Amino acid sequence: MKIRFGYELLYCNAQVTPMVLLLAATPSPSQRLLVTDTLRTDPFVAFSRHRDGFGNQCVRLEAPAGTLRISASGLIEDPGTPDPAFWGARETPIADLPADTLMYTLPSRYCESDLLAAEALRLFSHLAPGWSRVQAICDFVRQYVDLDRASPRPTKTALETYNDGQGGSADMAHLAIAFCRAISIPARYATGYLAGSNQRAINASMDFTGCLEVFLDGAWHTFDPSNNARRMGRLIVARGRDAADVTISTGFEPATLQLYRVWADQVSDRHLFEAQIQKDNFVRQVIQAA
Repeated sequence: MKIRFGYELLYCNAQVTPMVLLLAATPSPSQRLLVTDTLRTDPFVAFSRHRDGFGNQCVRLEAPAGTLRISASGLIEDPGTPDPAFWGARETPIADLPADTLMYTLPSRYCESDLLAAEALRLFSHLAPGWSRVQAICDFVRQYVDLDRASPRPTKTALETYNDGQGGSADMAHLAIAFCRAISIPARYATGYLAGSNQRAINASMDFTGCLEVFLDGAWHTFDPSNNARRMGRLIVARGRDAADVTISTGFEPATLQLYRVWADQVSDRHLFEAQIQKDNFVRQVIQAA
């Protein structure tokens, strides 16, 4: 299936504001990027690209005083199959873990695995190690936490989510990550788009969605406790220890976000053909008028 995805952000700045943006999609090997989600700004500002310590593609720019619109739209071809499941995947002993996974066994800003260790051991230490134990953690989080996407608090931690039993998709991912780390399973946070025919709409508006990736049997695997099902049309934007590492924008002066739109919609070849005809007609009219 083909998925059209993108975003539109409008900032208002009282003064020139240095910013770092983390918005570029990172298709998986099974996905093919047909139209690149090239970042555009209005008014135009120069920007540079770099990779952060987690390998995410970042954009660095100076937003002018006043308003700045940042947008992008892309198109991918997705196999149209759910996230793969590997029920035989085993946990890797700590001594055999690759060095670059060790940071994902430690507590982080929103995932206090040390403070949740006693509960994690009580709830999950008796279960058979491997994929099924990670799935059991996600099952518990989905049943225990009342999913509330209407008013998420960006600074909420895994411990707070566990204590009050409420949270959004990011909070549920943080809690599952903390539980995994507490029993020595490397887990990291991922954010991105989620589309596809098996996505049940919760709110009218869309947002980037959070999930977790767990290291089992030498590879990273996706789990999503907020949906708690293998999902189609997932397109990752960034990965990190928790949501603090994948903030879509960081401003180094006060900046007010006035507009925020995100989309990821399945489209047919017919719709793409009609859209191309409309684009060609528009270009033809512009040329004739000139």
